[in-house]
Amino acid sequence: MKIGWIGTGVMGRSMCLHLIKAGHEAYVYNRTKEKAADLIEAGAVWCDNPAEVASKTDTIFTIVGYPKDVEETILGPNGVLANCSEGKTIVDMTTSKPQLAEKIHADAAAKGVDALDAPVSGGDLGARNASLAIMVGGEKEVFDRVLPLFEAMGKTIQLMGGPGTGQHTKMSNQILIAGTMIGVVESLLYSYRAGMDLDEVIDVIGSGAAGSWSINNLGRRIAQKDFDPGFFIKHFVKDMGIALEEARRMNLALPGLSLANQFYISAMAMGYENLGTQALYKVFENMNTQN
Repeated sequence: MKIGWIGTGVMGRSMCLHLIKAGHEAYVYNRTKEKAADLIEAGAVWCDNPAEVASKTDTIFTIVGYPKDVEETILGPNGVLANCSEGKTIVDMTTSKPQLAEKIHADAAAKGVDALDAPVSGGDLGARNASLAIMVGGEKEVFDRVLPLFEAMGKTIQLMGGPGTGQHTKMSNQILIAGTMIGVVESLLYSYRAGMDLDEVIDVIGSGAAGSWSINNLGRRIAQKDFDPGFFIKHFVKDMGIALEEARRMNLALPGLSLANQFYISAMAMGYENLGTQALYKVFENMNTQN
């Protein structure tokens, strides 16, 4: 299959590479060409813009930064949809706004183009290992057609409902992670102050009732003082903002998420926006620095 791929960042690069290794012909675009170098070396064809990607391929995947990037990339005058012919499929894997996913679906349908919203969870490790959770919104017929491509990138793949439901599921995911990360960093900071070996602590508590993906994966990175991004803080702040916006629209109070959001905004203010979400540890560490 001829697939298009727009967005070759921390996760997108690995995801596209899995499709190339599965034998698909890939046409790629990224704002910074250097970030697609390994894909081009693996056989991908470079395109100069999203329009060129769309014109040359059958199924076009996008995984970009922010909703405004999604809107420009897919719905802009030089974007994907404007250059899609009838029968093609657009799959947006960015974590974005549910209402934007619904608009993309509607605009695409009016042109005879299929669309799915399919955000993912699992970070850089899940992307590299093709073990992502992929939560999909859209029509079952389209989902079934794209499923073999999803299976090259993830292990848990679920159609959640109609357009936008993939994004709503991802918001549920991010809400849970936001609160969990506070627990992870406070737990490990407490252990550190108590003079414990953090890896040994994780060995024990990560296998009991307190076990979670965050403690067993991001906790290990904290123990090694590895704050490189598997998922950027700046993108997590974006995600929490979308979830809070949707909650307000539903007249729903989420005080735990609001608190976590404030801590991550503090991380941004400290200059940590390009570090991984586990760098929340540094915020709490700074708050508790003894003079």
